[in-house]
Amino acid sequence: MKLNDIRPAAGSRKPGKRMGRGHSAGQGKTSGRGVKGQHARSGGYHKVGFEGGQMPLQRRLPKVGFTSPTRDRQAEVRLHELALAGTDTVDLAALKAAGLVPQRADRVKIIASGKIERAVTIKGVKVTAGARAAIEAAGGSVEA
Repeated sequence: MKLNDIRPAAGSRKPGKRMGRGHSAGQGKTSGRGVKGQHARSGGYHKVGFEGGQMPLQRRLPKVGFTSPTRDRQAEVRLHELALAGTDTVDLAALKAAGLVPQRADRVKIIASGKIERAVTIKGVKVTAGARAAIEAAGGSVEA
């Protein structure tokens, strides 16, 4: 089989209607365009969303919401979630492997929320002042 041998399945492609070939052909005279008006004329069109001069829907509705372009690039991890990382050394790769931060994240900060019971070493991850105090109180350390 070659690319030039490929054909659509029989009956899957209907031939288009031939417009304006007389009333016996079924699409004569106005050729399915109705009578008069902008749509009956050649070249007549209006832009998408145009409502005849009425204020269009997309302008009547209020603008809502905001999507941060960096939302997938930065993440926060709570203190009690560090136990889910499963290792004594917590870095960006360990957090991604444990599924605590998105794979696209390149900035992570550990925040003081919850409690940490075991000693962990934090490497290459930002830490808030309260989280640093809690980690060091549990016997862990924070390295830059």
